[in-house]
Amino acid sequence: MSSLRERMNRLRGSAGAQPGGGGASPNGTGGGQPECRQPDAAGAVPAPEAGDLRHADSVSPALDPAWTALGVTRLVNEAGECLVRRVDYPLDHRHGFHRLDELAECAHALAALCSGGNGPAPAPEAERILFLDLETTGLGVGAGNVPFMTGIGYVEGDRFVIEQTLIRHPAEERAMLEELRVKLTERPYLATYNGRTFDWPLLKGRFIMNGFGCRAAAEPWHLDFLHPSRSIWRNTLASLRLSHVEEERLGIVRSGDVPGSMAPAIYFRFLQDEDPEPLGAVFRHNELDMLSLACLAIRFGRLLSGGLGRHVPLPEEDEELLRTGLWLDRMGCAEEAEALFERLAGRETAGPWCLPLAARDKKCGNWRRAVLLWQKAALAAERQGWASGEAHIELSMYYEHRAKDYKQALRYASAALELAARRASLGRFDAKKRAEQDAIRRRIERLTKKAGRIEA
Repeated sequence: MSSLRERMNRLRGSAGAQPGGGGASPNGTGGGQPECRQPDAAGAVPAPEAGDLRHADSVSPALDPAWTALGVTRLVNEAGECLVRRVDYPLDHRHGFHRLDELAECAHALAALCSGGNGPAPAPEAERILFLDLETTGLGVGAGNVPFMTGIGYVEGDRFVIEQTLIRHPAEERAMLEELRVKLTERPYLATYNGRTFDWPLLKGRFIMNGFGCRAAAEPWHLDFLHPSRSIWRNTLASLRLSHVEEERLGIVRSGDVPGSMAPAIYFRFLQDEDPEPLGAVFRHNELDMLSLACLAIRFGRLLSGGLGRHVPLPEEDEELLRTGLWLDRMGCAEEAEALFERLAGRETAGPWCLPLAARDKKCGNWRRAVLLWQKAALAAERQGWASGEAHIELSMYYEHRAKDYKQALRYASAALELAARRASLGRFDAKKRAEQDAIRRRIERLTKKAGRIEA
């Protein structure tokens, strides 16, 4: 009976392969020194020659020229073999509005976003953050979903390195996971977009299924940028997909990019015809995702380190101004948040932002501004004639319980009842509207009695 190693080698099509050095260069020219590689028009430096990679395998048969044309070389480690593509960007490379070297200036502020890990997260350094984006065969986190490409990005010296490992068949997945495991031990901050819900749970399952065990990779400190994106832009952007966020808020416009939803179909096509050429579009899509993740980290790092208005422009829409302030307030940046709240409160006319900001001020005990905002919202509602009476109810409660001005409380309660009746006349009078009006009537009865006792 053949050994496990021999069977694995037959699956790889490279019997007897052993780690070594040498091999063809990513551009198919072979040989050469790293310092001879020239950046392309975008500023990226192609992958190093295979001899430059510590994983390169000189014993295995040469890769198909279609792979080397994509800048792909072999990666061999203790767990087996897979393919890898590496691209280096200089840190002064600009991607949209930001330069990659800005990450070093604001990475420490990202500690406010950290979750998971073992204990409180110390302030991260740019060199200790590992950006991660997976290309998978599906969208779920079940056993049938396999990551066929793992893209990672990290700062190394004066470069931003992007490494993309790819498997040609299931036997190579273990080598891909081993490479990721090693990188996670070196860089314990894992930066993703929806990684806490998707990427990391999927990877933990793949580690277990490939025999690494549940503790093979230590739980990293997560920097999941979907959550702050949702907090700030959920009411102002049509979509929170990374490609949409980067275009609307980071100044990044992709040209000729393949949608991420097409990546599984392209990979399945490769499994059928073994032609690597279409995978070039998936490599490029994943590469752009890695750059966008780094720029998103810079954006949130700037926001958390007092860069709003200097390194990051002030939001143009009132709703985004409000959501940015509320998010900064939750992140512990009270001074920066207060500046945004004061800017909003200075608006002459009310907007949908009035009630959420007033609710925040009520919770914090800032009654002066809360009352001002409720009054603006109440005046706007009365002018519309059919809007919600929420501001009136809040003012009625304030004047009854805090100011002890029962006449004012009664006036606002009566106005709230009138607005409720008008809204009810515009549509179906259901149980919810009936309960709303009954509650206001009870409030009016109570306030009438209190006001009468004062007059008596």
